[in-house]
Amino acid sequence: MRTISISLFLLLFAFECAAQNALIIKSPTTIPEEDNRTKIFLGGSIDLGKAENWQAKVEQNLVNCNVILLNPRRDDWNKDWKPISSDKNFRIQVEWELNALEQADYIIMYFASQSQSPISLLELGLYAKTKKLLVVCPEGFWRKGNVDIVCEKYKIVMFDSIDSLLKTLKTKIR
Repeated sequence: MRTISISLFLLLFAFECAAQNALIIKSPTTIPEEDNRTKIFLGGSIDLGKAENWQAKVEQNLVNCNVILLNPRRDDWNKDWKPISSDKNFRIQVEWELNALEQADYIIMYFASQSQSPISLLELGLYAKTKKLLVVCPEGFWRKGNVDIVCEKYKIVMFDSIDSLLKTLKTKIR
């Protein structure tokens, strides 16, 4: 009987741990609509792969949380894709991002200080009124003043760092 109890406990423990692992979805993978876990879009500086991979830090910090992370940073990005609507691969990327933003419960928006991040600025404007945004915009970002004013006007919470954002986010998703 004791062996059965221990086995049952281990089975339930394993199930509980597995249920809490994050699902990381990168573009262009389909986003499951029927999954009710909290969805978090990792928006912000990528700069065609030149910006630091801050998304990996977020993934590592939330890997044991019961969430879906929507990461637009592609492992297979091709710099030869043309940023025009008729380029099939470029269109797939942009449409994936737009769909992911719509489905997200939270949108992390990180503006790296050495980046220009024009698409991230566009996305900030698109979602400023939604109450989904959590923003990190350090000193040195070329349009920090614009970001600060938009966040102030629409009461978007701003953070000093990814670490402080993650601390707050973890309390929201529990």
